Amino acid sequence: MDNWMERRYPIGIQTFSEIIRGGYVYVDKTDLVWKLQKMSKYVFLSRPRRFGKSLLSSTLHSFFAGERELFEGLKVMELEKEWKTYPVLHIDLSMAKNTTSTTELRQAILRLLKPYGKMYGIEGQDMPPGGFLSELIHQAYEQTGRQVVIIIDEYDAPLLDVMHTKDRLDDYRIIMQEFYQPLKANEAIIRFCFLTGITKMSQLSIFSTLNNITNVSLLPEFATICGITETELTHVLATDIARLAAANKITDEEMRAKLAMKYDGYHFAGDAEGVYNPFSLMNAFATKRLGNYWFETGTPTFLIKQLQLFHTDITNMDDIEAPAISFDRPTEAMTSVLPLLYQAGYLTIKDYDPESDIYTLSIPNGEVRVGYVDGLLPTYAGLEGGDVQIGFALKFWRALKKDDLDLALREMQTYLASIPYVEGFKKKLAEAATAEGFYEYTLYLIFSMLNVYVRTQVKCRGGRIDMVVKMPNTTYVFELKTNGTAAEALAQIDARDYALPYQTEGQKVVKAGILFNLQTRTVENWAIA
Repeated sequence: MDNWMERRYPIGIQTFSEIIRGGYVYVDKTDLVWKLQKMSKYVFLSRPRRFGKSLLSSTLHSFFAGERELFEGLKVMELEKEWKTYPVLHIDLSMAKNTTSTTELRQAILRLLKPYGKMYGIEGQDMPPGGFLSELIHQAYEQTGRQVVIIIDEYDAPLLDVMHTKDRLDDYRIIMQEFYQPLKANEAIIRFCFLTGITKMSQLSIFSTLNNITNVSLLPEFATICGITETELTHVLATDIARLAAANKITDEEMRAKLAMKYDGYHFAGDAEGVYNPFSLMNAFATKRLGNYWFETGTPTFLIKQLQLFHTDITNMDDIEAPAISFDRPTEAMTSVLPLLYQAGYLTIKDYDPESDIYTLSIPNGEVRVGYVDGLLPTYAGLEGGDVQIGFALKFWRALKKDDLDLALREMQTYLASIPYVEGFKKKLAEAATAEGFYEYTLYLIFSMLNVYVRTQVKCRGGRIDMVVKMPNTTYVFELKTNGTAAEALAQIDARDYALPYQTEGQKVVKAGILFNLQTRTVENWAIA
């Protein structure tokens, strides 16, 4: 049997020692791990969920615990010469999620500290969490004679649960401030302190009291410490690509293109190399299927509430220009949903202009786009993503692929006239600020389900184009109306030169005016040129 048939993928395994000892696929990041611990005594890294933060924390744990044998053959062996052993306090605060009171939160944190209490002979049950942590640091130092390493994974997990409930958030924050206080107070006996999370929190001790922490989240040298680069995919995981391609009966080159469209595209610094979502890649290799693994539970309800709270334009999720302070800021202090979207992984850096210090943000890839849209369709259009895909989107896409816009619009007309959630669709239409705006973002969401390039309210010399859809060989320029005629909509495209910017791109340009009937809630007619 070929060796590649025996490949083991670390699905659900986030412990470095288990991955190495179990012979699981591992992409070597140990050179960056070594550089990270040399960077500063106190380090903070923010990355989206399921992006390898816990594995990184575990790797640091093994490194500082002196488990040299685990690193044989890895890059760090060429860098580290001393291999000292330090006492490590490694706390995963994701285990303190879903508490319903401050009492439960304190008890959950104390339970996480209890194994270390037994190790160093501390009872701790009558102490507050911060007092227990401080005593652990002192006892570990005194009993070993070495400075202490502290690793706190998912530092923000308990707070994310209550972020939308101000009273509970304030109470929880007080507990967490007390818990983190010893990190600063015991600086002299701490060798290294590493914290990971999704968000930045303001007025929390690690960013106020602990004012000497180094945030490496946007530094180019650590942009690829979580995630898998194109080089790593091509060289380390070439066998896995071949296996996946064979299972799907396509060439390796075709599979690489599909993987890139589906899972690539994350950038965590302005000029840094992009990375693939490691969780999704490993699941795809293990199941031999290109699924939407990052969205097993769908788009979080809390995110959708925040989009509504800040009146976010859901069609404007590509090519957002912003300074770093607009998206790399404490989530509690946000004045738009942008920081939450970026820190949670729904947006990523696509470009950076060093002269103006402005970043361009966009949806990373197909997996995120489909998951994001699937969560928004019921809320904004009264439709279900699965029904849209089966009932219309795929048929529309196939018609456009054949360059048959007339057939595509007939498919749209039939679908909108017979959608299974017509009452929900009708209700959302009635709630919309404008009927034309409703159909605009509904079509935007529908097209996005299949990763078709779609933009709405596109600025041009003559005004704003309602919608632009790009297929491999054709660009479609749409003007949507709910009154007047389709011919008048088409005439507006010509009168305002809406198609002009696309006529120099070497593609066929098709213009279409579409009239929607508000009584039947479907397409009444259209005009194409």
